[in-house]
Amino acid sequence: MCVFAPAAAGWCALAGGAGAVVLGAILVRRRRSDASRTALVLVVLAAMAAVSITAMAASPARDSAASWNERVVEAVGMVTSSASKGRDGRLWMEVQLTGIGSLGAVRAASAPVRIGIDPADGFDLGATVRVTGEASATDAGERAALVVFASTAAVDVPASGVFAMAAEVRSAFIERSVRLPEPGAGLLPGLAVGDTRAVSTELSDDMLTSGLSHLTAVSGANCAIVVGAVFWLVALCGGGRTTRVFVAAAALAGFVVLVTPEPSVIRAAVMAGVAMLSLLLGRPSAGAGLLALSAAGILIADPWLASTPGFALSVAASGALIMLSPPLVRGLSRWMPQPLALAIAVPSAAQLVCGPVIALFSEQQSLIGLVANLLAAPAAPIATVIGLLACLAAPVPAVADLLVASAWLPAAWIAETARVMAQVPFGQLAVAPGLASAALVALVSASTAVVIADGFPRRRSIRATSATVLAVVLALGAAHVALTGPLARATTPEGWSVAACDVGQGDALVVRSRQHVALIDTGPDPASLDACLRSLGVDRVDLLVLTHFDLDHVGGVDAVQGRVDVVLHGPVGESGDEMMLHRLAEGGATVTSAAAGLRGELGAASWQVLWPQRGSTVFPAGNDSSLVLEVQGAEVPRSLFLGDLSAEAQRMLVRTAHLRGSYAVVKVAHHGSADQDMQLYSDLHPAVALFSAGVDNDYGHPRAETLAALASAGAAVLRTDQEGRLLVGMRDGELQVWTEKEPP
Repeated sequence: MCVFAPAAAGWCALAGGAGAVVLGAILVRRRRSDASRTALVLVVLAAMAAVSITAMAASPARDSAASWNERVVEAVGMVTSSASKGRDGRLWMEVQLTGIGSLGAVRAASAPVRIGIDPADGFDLGATVRVTGEASATDAGERAALVVFASTAAVDVPASGVFAMAAEVRSAFIERSVRLPEPGAGLLPGLAVGDTRAVSTELSDDMLTSGLSHLTAVSGANCAIVVGAVFWLVALCGGGRTTRVFVAAAALAGFVVLVTPEPSVIRAAVMAGVAMLSLLLGRPSAGAGLLALSAAGILIADPWLASTPGFALSVAASGALIMLSPPLVRGLSRWMPQPLALAIAVPSAAQLVCGPVIALFSEQQSLIGLVANLLAAPAAPIATVIGLLACLAAPVPAVADLLVASAWLPAAWIAETARVMAQVPFGQLAVAPGLASAALVALVSASTAVVIADGFPRRRSIRATSATVLAVVLALGAAHVALTGPLARATTPEGWSVAACDVGQGDALVVRSRQHVALIDTGPDPASLDACLRSLGVDRVDLLVLTHFDLDHVGGVDAVQGRVDVVLHGPVGESGDEMMLHRLAEGGATVTSAAAGLRGELGAASWQVLWPQRGSTVFPAGNDSSLVLEVQGAEVPRSLFLGDLSAEAQRMLVRTAHLRGSYAVVKVAHHGSADQDMQLYSDLHPAVALFSAGVDNDYGHPRAETLAALASAGAAVLRTDQEGRLLVGMRDGELQVWTEKEPP
């Protein structure tokens, strides 16, 4: 509440403080034997007041920083996190402000901000940096109060002391790692010291798809590996339990310094330390209390962690390790040897408990994460431990090189595991993120735990109900796999030549002529596009047309990566656009910048680009420079695809392209927005007007006036938001139309 509604922090502090005082007075008067519940409530109210006071104290500085929204600023601050590579090609890191203002007029400030810099400008943790760029305020709940897209960046004061030493050790290790061959070279720094800058976009996506992304950065698993390895080593040397605990704690502290003590690392270290300590001491019941205390303490220090998925997942995974893995081990031991049961129970417990949290914000649920983690589990601790030893051996280059080479093999195994598992059919399940999906996943997870675990619950009716739930879910899952896999093509008519995929608020259109396929844009999501192409029986794309580089038109490009022959694209705007085209080229595609006049063939049909004019500077890269494509011939009806052109660009198109005659199919521009040249559609006389839009989208697309104009022009209006996937074909000179759903 304090994070998402800062104005409520004062009232929360008052309620918590006053309640704690009242209960404290009651507690003093009560008999000692009856005081435990009252004391618990007292502790909760005190923590509530503490969190609220922390939020109140930080709000003025955060509000001051946020007031620079949409202005060019000069900001000075200390780097408090490691750098991570974003999809836009920038390096992103957290900075604690010491000053911000207009250029040359920096005033004192203190708030967390996030800066995006050029990859060439890497900064070490602890360095004081000065950046200039455009600032953007964040949404309520985000830890950073401001985001700065830096145009220039420089170091004011380099990192010093232990931070400088750690940075030097990390740099030497990373330099040794990247000299090794792929796969594995780029992943090794992520496994050992949490530096993911050398991890390719493709490998990062594969790690995410296969459920192994927690290994590519410092997480509780990395911290647990360090604690467990040191604990075992000290025990091997004859150290007692107390010695083992203290040495392991010291090693964990050193590991945190080495990999940069940013908030996420400290959080992971605390959670892993608590979980491992409770298990190693043989007191899992005490571990639950320690975990609760640690989580509360972390939130008092930094309330904004309450809104981060990473914090929720850390607490959930640690709780699963402490409380759920022991009964799972006992349950699995009934069917397999105990060591194997333990190996399966630990990742299973984390998967079952974290699944509902992931469903709150992720559009995908990994179905192969457990298997992938079981395959990668033996290699992860080896790569981590040997990699850390290689860091420590940096003063002896020969030993360090040998250790890095030894750590490369398990890192390569993990990278290859991620690549293979990411290609498993139906390895990901598409879900709509939100409370409903989280509740459904929680029901399935709880049912699975009840069926497998030993010791709870004791009532047979609960176990029978859980087994029934799992049976229903498995049956529905099998039906879904069949209908979207082997039987997908059986549900699609054969006579189509133009298809509008239902990909939500975005464009993805397919044109087919004699088994040759053109894909015009990819929609915002790879999973939605992949499902549509699979249902259409499309395995390979002969021609991929990227009309422009907005996310709702190119976000799903990964679904066809490595399956494209030729790419036509509109004007490039940002460095991220170039990176996308480079990835497509690496996948074997021939990439061509297109402009009006370019022509080609698709099977028995022909296509030509009508817009934009080559070399034109009237319209910048973006909507108004969208490629406009005309396709016709053989069984393909004369079709016009208008991208996201506005009314002004549409009028210019009419003057330059000299459009004549009527069109059987017109893909209406910009999802049916109100910014249309209605005379254009009247002149085109479309028989069918395709609107590609998302259900209940925030833009109100398609607009009522645009729908009315197309209907007045005599077009049959087809909408993906209401009718799902749309198919158009030609038979005996007449158009045929199929819709996935009945129109309302």
